[in-house]
Amino acid sequence: MQFSRSLKTLVSAVALTASGLAAAQANSLLNVSYDVAREFYKDYNQAFIAHYKKTAGKDVKVDQAHGGSSAQARAVNDGLDADVVTFNTTTDIDFLAGNGVVAKDWAKKFPNDASPTTSTMLFLVRHGNPKKIKDWEDLIRPDVKVVVVNPKTGGNGRYAYLAAWGYVREKGGTDAQAAEFVGKLFKNVPVLGKGGRDATSIFLQRNMGDVLITFESEVVSVEREFGKGKVDAIHPSVSILAENPVAVVERTVNKKGTRELATAYLNYLYSDEAQEIAAQHAMRPRSEAVLKKHADVFKPIKLFPVNKYFGSLAEAQKAHFNDGGQFDKLYTPGR
Repeated sequence: MQFSRSLKTLVSAVALTASGLAAAQANSLLNVSYDVAREFYKDYNQAFIAHYKKTAGKDVKVDQAHGGSSAQARAVNDGLDADVVTFNTTTDIDFLAGNGVVAKDWAKKFPNDASPTTSTMLFLVRHGNPKKIKDWEDLIRPDVKVVVVNPKTGGNGRYAYLAAWGYVREKGGTDAQAAEFVGKLFKNVPVLGKGGRDATSIFLQRNMGDVLITFESEVVSVEREFGKGKVDAIHPSVSILAENPVAVVERTVNKKGTRELATAYLNYLYSDEAQEIAAQHAMRPRSEAVLKKHADVFKPIKLFPVNKYFGSLAEAQKAHFNDGGQFDKLYTPGR
């Protein structure tokens, strides 16, 4: 009889622990994201937690993990339990969709093709711009060393490569001329960064290179982490429109029961408050009103969409960044 009561108590305790664990899981999220969005999501998460408490009456916990966008996508594909992914290139989410990790129609689940913010590629140079770098042409000069993310490991690097290629095309050049130009640019790259933050560290902490090609939003991050006056931002004459796509990770939310929370988390990115936070981190908001308010940050620059010269990011991936593609033909490490 005593044994039976003890067994019942143990079973009840286990059940209680399991239900508590399930409840905790249902009220916690993991956002797996790219390097340069780290500071934005720190601020956004605080705003979302307060918003969700106010509207749903629940306390929630949001964790974040950052790295090169493509490396993060592979980690999620291999089992990392992200509830949501927030990347800087659609190909990384398409990769997950192709493996059944996110919905095949993920781009239709949220407004603006599930991209609540955009960005573009700028140049960061050392204060005072000692090498007088103004446009893409300057990056192929023999006296200029360029720091950039590896296009195979991060969307930051892919957009930098495509922006340089598109610059030649925007000037009326052919694909052959663009390939020659990009080849010359990468000959000036002493080392490739693994992700956006790694490239920034190479540029500022290891003091390598004369110019860093990176997302516009990295300007704010650099000033916050390293102090103002370390770098100048150079807006080239032409750059690329980079979308920052988001998606719910079906595999995880089905297992944890977090679909409603994950969906609310991504929907709130389109709110006026979130768009304002994005602008403060130099991520281009979709809201025209917020964009206009921050016209001093988002200076006019001629932007071309990916599909103008590359069909789509998926097609660009196959032609340029897959093994044996155009990038492998143009770049030899240590050359």
